[in-house]
Amino acid sequence: MNIHYLEVVTPDVASVCKSYELTQNVRFGEPDEMLGGARTGTLPDGCILGIRAPLRADETPVVRPYWLVDDIDTAVSIVKAQGAEIAVPPVEIPSKGKFCIYILGSIEHGFWQR
Repeated sequence: MNIHYLEVVTPDVASVCKSYELTQNVRFGEPDEMLGGARTGTLPDGCILGIRAPLRADETPVVRPYWLVDDIDTAVSIVKAQGAEIAVPPVEIPSKGKFCIYILGSIEHGFWQR
């Protein structure tokens, strides 16, 4: 079970990035528009950490893990059968893979297929 992308949504991107830089030695790049303007850095285990501002007025701060899966459609079917709400169905991001967001147990999760 590996996290491919850990997304942090916050109204204070600069402070959160700075805190990770100082405490975790993560270096962030410029905003990536393909990832909603997230500033990203790669952790030693290869996980990508993305910090971004909310994309809409009603988006609240959240920390959302995107679990790496081999087959995103099968993974979505499994969590749907467990009662998950599919908030964002699988979407292709050119050169980055496919992702989706689901809500289960009142927690937002995601899947990522490379």
